[in-house]
Amino acid sequence: MEQPILIMRDIVKEFGAGVRALDGVSLSVQRGEVHAICGENGAGKSTLMKVLSGVYPTGSFEGAIEFDGHDAAYRSINDSEADGIVIIHQELALSPYLSIAENIFLGNEIHRRGFVDWNATNLAAAQLLARVGLDENPATKILELGVGKQQLVEIAKAISKEVKLLILDEPTAALNDEDSGHLLALIDQLRQQGITSIIISHKLKEIRRIADTVTVLRDGRTIESIDMHGPNATEARIIRSMVGRDLTSMFPPREPHIGAERFRVEEWTVHHPVDVDRVVVDNASFHVRAGEIVGFAGLMGAGRTELAMSIFGRSYGTGISGRVYKDGVQIQTRTVDEAIRHGIAYATEDRKRYGLNLIGDIKMNVSAAALAKLARFGIIDRYREYKVADSYRSKMNIKAPSVAVLTGNLSGGNQQKVVLSKWVFSGPDILILDEPTRGIDVGAKYEIYGIINELAAQGKAIILISSELPELLGLADRIYTISEGRISGELERAEATQERLMHFMTAGKDLAR
Repeated sequence: MEQPILIMRDIVKEFGAGVRALDGVSLSVQRGEVHAICGENGAGKSTLMKVLSGVYPTGSFEGAIEFDGHDAAYRSINDSEADGIVIIHQELALSPYLSIAENIFLGNEIHRRGFVDWNATNLAAAQLLARVGLDENPATKILELGVGKQQLVEIAKAISKEVKLLILDEPTAALNDEDSGHLLALIDQLRQQGITSIIISHKLKEIRRIADTVTVLRDGRTIESIDMHGPNATEARIIRSMVGRDLTSMFPPREPHIGAERFRVEEWTVHHPVDVDRVVVDNASFHVRAGEIVGFAGLMGAGRTELAMSIFGRSYGTGISGRVYKDGVQIQTRTVDEAIRHGIAYATEDRKRYGLNLIGDIKMNVSAAALAKLARFGIIDRYREYKVADSYRSKMNIKAPSVAVLTGNLSGGNQQKVVLSKWVFSGPDILILDEPTRGIDVGAKYEIYGIINELAAQGKAIILISSELPELLGLADRIYTISEGRISGELERAEATQERLMHFMTAGKDLAR
């Protein structure tokens, strides 16, 4: 058998206060394969790749790395890239105001007599774009591209560095199905060209589709490597290795107890904040009852998030019109503070940008939306703040030694639990959850599903926006579909299927109820 392109032996990585993120991890990757790394949030996947790529340099960890037949000792990303290892992080490292060509060759410019040769740069960029299947002018600025196309630019940039091993961290987390399919097809194409890939992903269906081998990490240790072409390569086996137990159902059991109407929106219309003539949400009307989970399904750009943000204190859009009712009484939600005072909470889809203060600790983030509940004579009771945050750390099973831990140091699943804690502490009656499990592993998803069910059991009205149709079908009592800014369908749980939802999601502006 051919020598593996990568061997990592007994990797140990510790952070401050004896926190061991990697505890003797070993990994072997065959040349030319697609190797997936799976595990719950906090299992050590990204840490392992940062060790490999030189983000954590030689000397900051224990163990040995062998790459392409020689010992690897990388002191920086530049060292690993010079050796043919390129990592594409989940948060893409592109400059939005530079062109595609400028981004591809940033730090590796094509020059002649001390000046950048723009003709050669654009020609070389065009050739790389053709290789990744992206039909764009190399002079196009990155900010004009969607996330899916930006991913392809990152891969073109990697190919320009004569990549031997391409590492992709959650490459499809923010992509729709079409862009995800295109990206997976490109990875398969690169495999045929002899480029080895490592993919970190929580999407098991995509892993089964593309991966040759899956290595599972749990609690900083290697659990097993699975040959995905073998007879026992099932999702159930991967999940069992990831979480250390069988998940007999992807969704916790729930018996709905639905009460009277709690929240209603009528004839809600929202215009784009810049292109004010463009209607983003068009005459939308819907309602939610106490104890009910109502799902919203739609393709990317359909207007789901814009609808939610515009209702929550008019956080998005201009020229907003329509009416909002709570318990049958019309209310105003013109500011975020006003929306919160009326018992509305919105957990954003972008927790790192809008949902959390990443340089603040857990305690600060949990209390942020309801400081008045902790204040006396205008002064925050810090002891009570600590006790409240610590109680949510326990109830939400946030994996951190104390509430003094910086939120930015938590895994994605634990960050999401902090977001939920913040809004639950605010005491909402209506809770809008926008992509609450995006980028989260199957074990953490199950825990968050349980939290959502518990909130519904307490009588709260839940609005659940999700791009994952199985998630909506598994949780929601009713599902609205949105197409081109309009509500195009409404289905009870018993009559909803992926096919029917997709039909209404693609119905255009012809309403189909």
